[in-house]
Amino acid sequence: QLQLVESGGGLVQPGGSLRLSCVVSGFTLDYYAIGWFRQAPGKEREGVSCISRSGFSTNYADSVKGRFTISRDNAENTVYLQMNSLKPEDTAVYYCAAVKSFDDSPCFLEPPDYNYWGQGTQVTVSS
Repeated sequence: QLQLVESGGGLVQPGGSLRLSCVVSGFTLDYYAIGWFRQAPGKEREGVSCISRSGFSTNYADSVKGRFTISRDNAENTVYLQMNSLKPEDTAVYYCAAVKSFDDSPCFLEPPDYNYWGQGTQVTVSS
């Protein structure tokens, strides 16, 4: 079935930027909404951003609005998360996830709504 692979994580200083990539294989991306989630040590997994299947609608957690941007390239089966002005509290393992979308409706940021998950990529923001 569907597979997702994240990349682009690493160590960055506060105020710096990273771009995460999520490549999906096994099926066309056209009919799936994609979300980015993160989990810090000792904390619950939380939604960061998501994008509808066509890209017409996006959603962001309040903590990242104005700093993160999600985008998708369906032809390349890739979703991106551009992260700017990074803060230490952004440190976490970041996961991308997919859910079948039967219409081009807005996406949600609740982890239980997604049934395909990648393995995650570590983002560390520290001086």
